Amino acid sequence: MAFDKITEKSSLYNDLEQKPISEILKDINNEDQKVALAVQKVIPQIELLVAQIVSRMKQGGRLFYIGAGTSGRLGVLDASEIPPTFGMPSGFVVGIIAGGEPALRNPVEGAEDDLFAGWKALQEHQINNKDIVIGIAASGTTPYVEGALHKSRENGILTASISANPESPISKEADIAIEAVVGPEYVTGSSRMKSGTAQKMILNMISTTTMIQLGRVKGNRMVNMQLSNAKLVDRGIRMLIEELGLEYEQAKKLLLLHGSVKKAIDAYRNEK
Repeated sequence: MAFDKITEKSSLYNDLEQKPISEILKDINNEDQKVALAVQKVIPQIELLVAQIVSRMKQGGRLFYIGAGTSGRLGVLDASEIPPTFGMPSGFVVGIIAGGEPALRNPVEGAEDDLFAGWKALQEHQINNKDIVIGIAASGTTPYVEGALHKSRENGILTASISANPESPISKEADIAIEAVVGPEYVTGSSRMKSGTAQKMILNMISTTTMIQLGRVKGNRMVNMQLSNAKLVDRGIRMLIEELGLEYEQAKKLLLLHGSVKKAIDAYRNEK
């Protein structure tokens, strides 16, 4: 019996090409509003997962996202933003996409259908049982992801899944299954839309909450961000002014000397 995919159900809207621009935009927005409510329902599962991630990362474990197509790209995106945003060394959060780097921009034929390639890609990172693997697939049926989760579990690695279909094959391979059921897409089967938005929201929640729990945020500020451009340097200076009561040039000198807001604050207070 074939798995029934909500993500492939016919759109609730028809004759899209005959609609005026304003109606299309309003209809898409109406559908998008359903996404946050679907994500809200899976917060308990996200909480369980984040608690496990934090515990393992404190012991040196790493977080791996693995997916194909849009799902893979979203995982790579979230992983790539962790070092600049939170100052976490690269390699602690890793995004893997079926087909490798070329697949970030162009589809790689057949890459997502290889049941064994995902595990092979994880092995290239010397994955071990301190690590966590999150498989991302809107349909929940992508062989590349399913195979990676299956082998990870066989090797005692904590697994989780993010999908938009209940009781999917990847959910069955996950210790923690996150199923954000957003309903049929506005354009039938276009899971880059609501399903992709739900995945992005969930990844934001997972990584941001994890980094906060690991002490990479102070108050509500990104005190460990990389000072990679003038805007971020200025933001860091203003954080120091607010936190330490310094003049602008004094704060700038301190920040550039120590390389991060947190290090600058710690050094300044240690000298007092």
